Amino acid sequence: MADLAFAANLTMLYTERPFLERFAAAAADGFAGAEFVSTEGQSPRAVAAAAQAAGLPVVLVNGPTGDWAAGERGIAALPGRDDDFAAELDRTAQVVGALDVPLVNILAGRLEESADVSAAESLLVERLLRAADRLEPLGARVTLEHVNVHDVTGYALPVPEDVERIRERAGRERVGLQLDVYHAAMQGLDPVAEIERRLPDIAHVQIADAPGRHEPGTGELDFPSVFAALRARGYTGWVSGEYVPRDGAGWLARARARR
Repeated sequence: MADLAFAANLTMLYTERPFLERFAAAAADGFAGAEFVSTEGQSPRAVAAAAQAAGLPVVLVNGPTGDWAAGERGIAALPGRDDDFAAELDRTAQVVGALDVPLVNILAGRLEESADVSAAESLLVERLLRAADRLEPLGARVTLEHVNVHDVTGYALPVPEDVERIRERAGRERVGLQLDVYHAAMQGLDPVAEIERRLPDIAHVQIADAPGRHEPGTGELDFPSVFAALRARGYTGWVSGEYVPRDGAGWLARARARR
């Protein structure tokens, strides 16, 4: 049985270091890949050089996110943001082209309480297809993620079932399911059951323990069972640590030892 491939989210991990130095730090801890929200002002060429020097491929980046520092978590479902979406998609395409990134996560965003949900979902489908049209020729597939509404109030797609509804409309072969173990647990779902139910549709997995959103082993989730479910069902994608680090990366060696 092949082992799982673990990546580090460099937007959340190793933040005590400059962005370009995080690749080497992740590699030293045993991660085999990297993902991030943005290049934090670094040029795609500089990021590509840092990733190559560390031997750490970039396996996923986020697409149009809006103003992350101000609390936006995507804009794909938000009305009135066509120009922003187009401009950020251009920048995302540059990163994908320079780093040969295979997956781009398109975040739906937070909806106002008064939002027309049906119109927002139609807009999301339209923009997902626009992103797919732009990125597929570069070798990247679009993914769509669920985000819990306790951490991100008003997020348009709180649970995997919401993502699946959009995938049905946009085309399941063009939009992959990005399953986040932490977000599923925070919505009261059983991550193992979600894995068993949704493979082989899962294109990418992200992990953090709950509660707390720290590394596996710091909360209440049964990660040996999570990893066993992925292995048993032949998952071949990446498992990315997207957590607030507290106790280091010792969990990674333990995860690999329990095969």
